[in-house]
Amino acid sequence: MLLEPKDLLEKLEFDKILELTQNECYGELGKHQVMAIRPDLSKVVIERKLLQVEEYVQSLSSTERFPMSSYQDLSKDLRMLEVVDYVLPEEGLKRINQTLVVIKEVYHYFTSSRQELYPTLYDIIRPVMFDESLQKAIEKVIDEEGNIKPDASPELMKIRKAIISKNKEMDKQFRSIIATNRNKGWLTDNVESYRNGRRVLSVPSEHKRKIRGIIHDESTTGKTAFIEPEAIIDINNDIFDLETDEKREIYKILKELSAVLRPYVPVIRKYQKLMIQFDVIQAKARLAKQFDGQRPVIKSKPHLGIRDAYHPLLLLKNKELQRNTIPFDLKLIGQNRLLMLSGPNAGGKSITMKSVGLLQLMVQSGMLIPAHPLSEFGIFEHIFADIGDQQSLEDDLSTYSSRLENMRKFLNGANEQTLILIDEFGSGTDPKIGGAIAEAILREFNFKKVFGVITTHYSNLKVFAFKAKGIVNGSMMFNKEALTPTYELKIGRPGSSYAYEIAEKSGLSNKILKYAKHKTGENEKAVDELLMDLQREKKEVEDQLVAMAEREKKLQRLIKNYENLHKDLEYKRKKLKLQEKESALQQTQRDNKDVERLIREIREEKNLEKAKELAMKVREEKAALSQNVVGLKDTIYAQDTKKTRKPIAVGDFVKLRSGGAAGKVESINKNKAIVMMGIMKMTVNIRDLAHANEPLPINKTKGIQTNTIASSAKFESKLDIRGLSREESLKVLETFVDKALMTNVNSLKIVHGKGNGVLRQAVLRKLREYKDISNVYHPPAESGGDGVTMVDIG
Repeated sequence: MLLEPKDLLEKLEFDKILELTQNECYGELGKHQVMAIRPDLSKVVIERKLLQVEEYVQSLSSTERFPMSSYQDLSKDLRMLEVVDYVLPEEGLKRINQTLVVIKEVYHYFTSSRQELYPTLYDIIRPVMFDESLQKAIEKVIDEEGNIKPDASPELMKIRKAIISKNKEMDKQFRSIIATNRNKGWLTDNVESYRNGRRVLSVPSEHKRKIRGIIHDESTTGKTAFIEPEAIIDINNDIFDLETDEKREIYKILKELSAVLRPYVPVIRKYQKLMIQFDVIQAKARLAKQFDGQRPVIKSKPHLGIRDAYHPLLLLKNKELQRNTIPFDLKLIGQNRLLMLSGPNAGGKSITMKSVGLLQLMVQSGMLIPAHPLSEFGIFEHIFADIGDQQSLEDDLSTYSSRLENMRKFLNGANEQTLILIDEFGSGTDPKIGGAIAEAILREFNFKKVFGVITTHYSNLKVFAFKAKGIVNGSMMFNKEALTPTYELKIGRPGSSYAYEIAEKSGLSNKILKYAKHKTGENEKAVDELLMDLQREKKEVEDQLVAMAEREKKLQRLIKNYENLHKDLEYKRKKLKLQEKESALQQTQRDNKDVERLIREIREEKNLEKAKELAMKVREEKAALSQNVVGLKDTIYAQDTKKTRKPIAVGDFVKLRSGGAAGKVESINKNKAIVMMGIMKMTVNIRDLAHANEPLPINKTKGIQTNTIASSAKFESKLDIRGLSREESLKVLETFVDKALMTNVNSLKIVHGKGNGVLRQAVLRKLREYKDISNVYHPPAESGGDGVTMVDIG
C-alpha cells in the first residue's frame, strides 16, 4: 500500500491509535506487533481480522472470558535450545512453561459450543494441535515459581533429604555452642552470621583465641571476628558436598529435559506466534470496547458510506471530560467521489477530514471503528494526505512550495484506487493565483477519478465543485445567532467562512470591519449565497430524478408482472379449452355407438344414401375436433417444454401427459419414443410424454406378503418440513405420501409454516400429482391455518 507523505500515519494520528492499542497488550512481543500494524489490501484478510476482533469483544461480555495473561519472549531460549547439548536454565524453562500453560487454557476454552460461537477465533488454533506432554514434562521438573521440584528425580530427593538432615544436626550443635559461649561472654550481640557460605559465630576480637575453629572474616573495624566452630566444620563440609551433588543432579535433570524439548522447538515457536496473535486481537478488542467499536461492511472496490461516525481519539477525550461528541455521515458513492468541504474556521472541517482518513486506515488494519455497523468502507491502494505546515528547512522548501511538491507526487501516483485528504487547499500564496492553481489540480484529480475530502475557503473551488460531475460540496454548520459552530456535516451545500461575524465577536472595532467590508464589496458574500441557492436547487432536482428513476423501475416491474400474468392466463385458458375439446371428443366417441346403431337400422331399411351421408358428417366432425385437440396440445405442450427446457432422452423416466404409470425410454426415432412400462412396450409421440420420477421397485419373488395393518400402526401421519429447503422438502414429501398410499391411511397432516408462502405453494403443486388424493385444505387459524395443509386420501 502506498502512503504519502512518509509521515502520513502521524498526520492522521494513526500512531496514537497504535499506542493506545499497545497499552492493552500483555507481552512485549504483542506490543512490537501492534506498532508494526499496517493497512491491508485483501478484502478476505480484512474481513477475517475484523471478525476476530468482533468475536473477542463478544467474549469480553461473557461470564467466562478468554484466558489471556502475561507471557515472555521465548526467542532467545528457543534459539539456544536448538544447540545440541545446550542445557536450558530454570528461568528459560519457566518462561516456556508459562506460555504452554496459557496456550493450554486457550485450547480448553474452545469447547464445542464456543467453537460455534467464535468460529473465526477458533480457526486460528484449529491447524495447530496442542501437545500436553510438553507441559507435563516441564511441570514434572519445575514448580509454579520456576524452581526445581524436590522429587524431580529419586537421586535429587535422596540428596535433599540428606541436606535437610545435616542442617538439623548443625542447628542442634550450633545452638549448644552458642549457649556455652554466650554464658562465658565470648559472643557479640549479633551472635551468628554467614561468611563464605558457612555459618559462623560473631566473636569479639579479644576472645577470638578462646574459641577453637576457623576464622573466615573480620569486621571492617577489626573489633569482630567471624569464626566457624571446630565442632561443626565436618557438618558444614558434608553439607557443602551434598549441595555440590545437588547442583550436579539438577544439571543432569535439566540436560535431560532440554533434550526432550529440543525436537519440539518449531512447535513451541508456533505456540508463541499464537500467543502474539491473540494478544494483538485482544488489545484491539479492548480498545474497541472503550469507544463502542463496530465492524462495518467491507466493499472490494473504493467506496465510502460512513454513518454516525466519530473521530476515535476525540470521542475518547470528550468521554473522559464528559463532553458530547457530534457524529457525522459521509457517502461518496456513484458519481460523487470528491467532497469539497467548506465552512468557518474551528468549525470541524479538518477533524472531519482526518476522521475519514483515520477510520479508513483502522478498517484496512482490521480494527473496529466508532461508527454505525451498516457503514460501508471500500479498499484503497493509495492514501495521500496534505495536512498542516509542510515547511522544510533541510530541503529549502517554503510552506507553499512543499505543498506543491506534495501535489506533484499525488498527481503522479493517483488513480481510481486512491483516497486523497487535503487541508486548506490552495492556501499559502496569493489567493487569486493559489485558487486558480488549486482548481487546475482539482480538475486533474477529478479526471483521474480519485476519492477524497478537501477543505477550502476559496469560492472558485466551491463553484467548480458545483459545476463538475464527481465533486460534491459540503459544509460544517454554523449557528448564526450564537456565532458558534455546531460541528455538524451537511452534504450538498457549500459553507460560508463567516469571517466578518467571527471577527465582530472577537472584538474588532466597527471601523476596521466597515473598511474591510468596503474593500471586499458585496459580491463576495453574494457569490456564497447564490452558490448555496443553486446547490439547494440542484439537490432538489437530483432527488426528483432519483425518485422518478425509482418509479420507473417499479413501473417496469409491474409491466413485467402483468405480461407474465397475461401469459399464464392465456396458457390456462387454452388448457381449459383443450380439456373441454377432449371431453367433447370423448363424448363423440361414446356417441359413435349410437350412430353405428342408427346406420345398421338404416341399412336394414335399405336407405344406403342416407347412411353414407350421415357417416360422412360424423367423420368430418370427429376429424375437425381431433385436429382442434391436436393444435391445442401442440400449443400447451410447447409452453410446458419451454418451462422445463429439458428434452426427453434415452434412459429418462417418463409418463403420459394425460396420466398413468411411469416408464423408461428405450429408444427415440424422430418424434416418437419407445417406452418400457413394466413388461409392456409402447410407441408414443414425444410431445405426449412428460418427465417423471423413477417408479418404486417391484418385488419379483413369487410370493408377496404384506401387512398393511402393522404398517398403518407404525406410520406417522404427520410431517414437519419447516427449516428444510424447497428441494429437500419435496423429496421428503414424496416419500411420505408414497408410504401413506401403501399403508391405507385416510388423512395426512403436513406442517410447512407460513413464511412467504413459497413452500406452501410447492407442497400444493406436488399433491396435485396424486390422483388418489381426494381433498386438500388448510385447517382453521387456531389449528395452524395457512401454515398447515390437511390431505384426505380415497
